[in-house]
Amino acid sequence: MKYGQIRKYDVANGPGIRCSFFVTGCNHKCPQCFNKEYQDFSYGKLWTNEETKKIISYMNLEEIKGLTILGGEPFQNTEDLIEIVGKIREKSDKSIWIYSGYTYEQIQADPLKKKLLSYCDVLVDGLFIIKLKDLRLKFRGSSNQRIIDVKKSQEENKIITIDKFMN
Repeated sequence: MKYGQIRKYDVANGPGIRCSFFVTGCNHKCPQCFNKEYQDFSYGKLWTNEETKKIISYMNLEEIKGLTILGGEPFQNTEDLIEIVGKIREKSDKSIWIYSGYTYEQIQADPLKKKLLSYCDVLVDGLFIIKLKDLRLKFRGSSNQRIIDVKKSQEENKIITIDKFMN
């Protein structure tokens, strides 16, 4: 798996100060994607154990509230991310957010995607749709995208959005 960047401190992609990383590769090709260069699966640097260790060290910092995984499309890098996020989850119980063009329903229907999602606490789902772009939205680009509490949704077997972030 390749990645475009790692941010030790990120305040744009989830609540509080978070660390984040952006995987590369995405076949969705959303018009006016904000990370167009990250659509290329060959773009960026190869992820190694050193990057995983770096993320774990950032997660151990008191000021870091959690991790956010973006792309590209994380769920098109599922097998590698299952291993990586599994190792991170073993070392930290801080929140993990993940962004995807896939919907929650699509992810739940695929066993590998569902396994990756099980390591995460929050999913921001849905393709970016330029006609629904709204700069007033928190942590998402278009109004069709949902901010989903993964654990509660799995427990209640229905989608539970995090309403405080939906306005």
